[in-house]
Amino acid sequence: MDESNSKEQLLQKAMRICSSREYCISDIESLLDRWGAGTPATKKWIISRLISEKFIDEHRYSRAYVVDHFRHSRWGRVKITMGLKSKRVDPAAIASGLEAIEDGEYADLLTKTLEDQKKKIKAKNRADMKGKLLRHALGKGFESHLVYDAINRLFRD
Repeated sequence: MDESNSKEQLLQKAMRICSSREYCISDIESLLDRWGAGTPATKKWIISRLISEKFIDEHRYSRAYVVDHFRHSRWGRVKITMGLKSKRVDPAAIASGLEAIEDGEYADLLTKTLEDQKKKIKAKNRADMKGKLLRHALGKGFESHLVYDAINRLFRD
């Protein structure tokens, strides 16, 4: 099998994969490595074709990643951003993806997360409870200043 035929076969395989769900460039690079794509020039050619034919769009991927991890995994913006950075997604695409989260919906999720966790926690006193809630929310990727405000509102009632 000659090299151009192999490149075309890899391109077709990548197109099939990309048509089933969203992928970022680094995901496709990993797949191409696993498939034995060969030279970096071959990988670059395949990825540029996928981008030009709209099989890969980092902004679209970022938006899907943000919505999925916010709604289903209940992650905050910090953890979502770190996840996208680990996949080497362009910072502009990350910023546009984060716009999918409305501030009101974000605050509601943070409050609900804290309320749900408060029911599960056994704490010695109020300070211990606040500390455990703070660690939980920070671990979920919520910004510290928002967490502090939400915890204070929760204990004011």
